[in-house]
Amino acid sequence: MQNKNDKDIVWLSGEVKTPGRSDMDLAKRQRLEAAGWKVETVEEFLELTPVESELIELKLALGRKLKEIRKSQNISQKELAKRMESSQSRVAKIESGDPSVSLDLITRALCLSGVTRRQIAEAIISSDVSSEDDLV
Repeated sequence: MQNKNDKDIVWLSGEVKTPGRSDMDLAKRQRLEAAGWKVETVEEFLELTPVESELIELKLALGRKLKEIRKSQNISQKELAKRMESSQSRVAKIESGDPSVSLDLITRALCLSGVTRRQIAEAIISSDVSSEDDLV
């Protein structure tokens, strides 16, 4: 079963290519497979469970929200890091979705930026909606 956030990945001989759209049409898929390409989702390629996939999407959505809020407040990553008693590189990792960053740290950064629980919830919900829109 394909997850609503799945993106198609196509590879041949170790080369990875990501098409611009996740809704690859059947004819294109069949042509690629006939030529020896393997077509599958990111989740299949990386062998992610549905829970792992959702966790990644959650972290990415919150990282985007942090970057949006930080820029709207016209503060640098270094200034936010100082508020967090952390480093600029850690803020950059949060904003870029680095897998080493915990949800706790992301949430802490958002709260220290003045984001409310409601805004965090809206960021999560809107990321789910935009992922669905990507498939249309």
